[in-house]
Amino acid sequence: MRIDRLDADLIELLTDSPMLPVMECARRLGVARGTVSSRLARLHEAGVIRGIIPRVEPSGFGYSLVAFCQVEIIQRYGHAPVASALEESIPEIVDMYTVTGSSDLQLRVVARTAEDLQDIFDRINRVDGVARTSSSFALHEHFQGRTLPLVAACANEESERVKAIQND
Repeated sequence: MRIDRLDADLIELLTDSPMLPVMECARRLGVARGTVSSRLARLHEAGVIRGIIPRVEPSGFGYSLVAFCQVEIIQRYGHAPVASALEESIPEIVDMYTVTGSSDLQLRVVARTAEDLQDIFDRINRVDGVARTSSSFALHEHFQGRTLPLVAACANEESERVKAIQND
């Protein structure tokens, strides 16, 4: 799906203020309420926006340690059952990906203390299908969930494409 400048502005507005009502979005963007509603519906249907929710910061309620855990699974278990078991049993896992390379799953976990983090790693290792893990600590977060520059670049690309078509 191609996004234009209005789509990008709407995404940025709702990224900064996810609880903003449609009417206020329309006012700030200088368009009709129906335009905002239809744009949001189109962005949702295309999978550009999965949801408009507040961004929860685990550090805000004491989970200030961040670590990455690489998980190797016992192959006969398969990825899906192990991933489901991890998701169901360990709430401190905030992101999980199936990956290529020397491990099978990449997890981002949060903890309050180093002792809590050790407990989390121990619980991960006890999940059926986990063969072994390795981990690393995050020392400093430079950014997370950085999508707005990509959205802006796509909107600019679309503007240039439209201008080129109009000049032909």
